[in-house]
Amino acid sequence: MLAEIGKDGFTDAARAHPDRMINVGIREQLLIGVGGGLALTGMRPILHTFASFLVERPFEQVKLDFGHQGVGGVLVSAAGSYDWPAGGYTHMAPGDVALLDTLDGWTVHVPGHPDEAETLLRAAAAAGDDSVYVRLSAHSNSVPRDIAPGRFLTVREGRRGVVIAVGPMLDGVLTAVEGLDVTVLYATTVRPFDEPTLRAAIGGVGDVVLVEPYLAGTSTAAVNDALADRPHRVLGLGIPRRELRRYGTIDEHLAGQGLDPLALRERISAFLR
Repeated sequence: MLAEIGKDGFTDAARAHPDRMINVGIREQLLIGVGGGLALTGMRPILHTFASFLVERPFEQVKLDFGHQGVGGVLVSAAGSYDWPAGGYTHMAPGDVALLDTLDGWTVHVPGHPDEAETLLRAAAAAGDDSVYVRLSAHSNSVPRDIAPGRFLTVREGRRGVVIAVGPMLDGVLTAVEGLDVTVLYATTVRPFDEPTLRAAIGGVGDVVLVEPYLAGTSTAAVNDALADRPHRVLGLGIPRRELRRYGTIDEHLAGQGLDPLALRERISAFLR
C-alpha cells in the first residue's frame, strides 16, 4: 500500500499484481486505516511512505487501527530523520521511533544498508501478526553486514566501554573509535532490544554509548533496563531537539547535529575519560 510517494518504483509490481497494489493517494490517515482493515481480514499489509507521513501524521490511526484492534502489519518508511533537507521539517521525522515506543509490542528494524533492508523486510513480512516498523534511509553504510533480525552484531571488541551503532551510523562510529579500546555492537533491530548481547559485551561494570540516527536518547531507557543490576553509565547520542533550519545535505546535517566522525570521537572520548 502506497500514499503516492514512491509509486514510480512500484510500476512493474503494480502491473504484475494489480490486485495486490493499492495507492490511496496523498491520504496518509487513510493509508493506515485501510491497512488496519486489511489486517482485520487476515491479510499482512505492507504500508510505505515517508516516515513523517507514516508514523507522525497518522499516529492516531496507528495507535487505534493496529494497536487497539490487536492486528499487525508492516510499516516501511523512507527519508529517515533528514534524508531530504530541501523538503524542510515537514519531511523529517527524528522522533518516529520514540513515538512508536509509546505503543505496545512494536518491532523496530533500522537497516544500515539496502541489502540488510531486504533481509529485515522479508523477516517482517513473514512475522505472523506482529506489528513491525522498518526504518529506511538514504544514509547508508558502505557495505552490508551479516546481520540476524533481533540480534546485535559484535563488530569489534575492546575493554574500555561499549558503543552501540544503530543502522547507518556504523561507518561513522567505526571511523570515530579507531584506536580506542572499545567494543562496537551493530544494531539493526532496536525493538525488542537485544539485552543478552549487551550484557555479555559489558561484563560486570562499564560505560555504554548509544549512537542513533534519530532522537538522541531514544534507547537509553532500554540500556538502563538491560543493565539495571550492574553499575553503568550511558551516553545517548543522536538528533537533538534543536531544529536545523537550513537545507544542506545529509553529511552537513550529520555535522550540524554533532554526529560526524570527528564530533563523535570527541564526544565518545570525553565520556570515556
